[in-house]
Amino acid sequence: MGETLPRFEIEPLSEDDGGGYLIRFIDYPGCIADGETPEEAILAGRDALQSYVRTLEELGRPVPQAGEEAFSGKWSQRAPKSLHAALIRRAASEGVSLNTLCVALLAEGIGRREKVGNTDGHGH
Repeated sequence: MGETLPRFEIEPLSEDDGGGYLIRFIDYPGCIADGETPEEAILAGRDALQSYVRTLEELGRPVPQAGEEAFSGKWSQRAPKSLHAALIRRAASEGVSLNTLCVALLAEGIGRREKVGNTDGHGH
């Protein structure tokens, strides 16, 4: 795997999540690690990435190549607690999961923007 790591993001973890730092490899969905410092997260990330690739190879599954677009359809989104609560209440009232509600709202919003020809991302 060489000395150079593929694209990654490092973000601080909240105290509720145990503190420290999380490393996420952009081209390798689900491959994450953490450490007390960004440097420790990178070292742990290097090990996690090697294990991730080795496991995929052992299972005979394709290994993503760094730089490929890896749209897994999953991401993590932080939201204010009040918005989270409102979404959960609405999902419950509509009898759907939070995930289903959010996907529907996003699709509806994108459809509405495309309908009015506003695809510049600035709300104008």
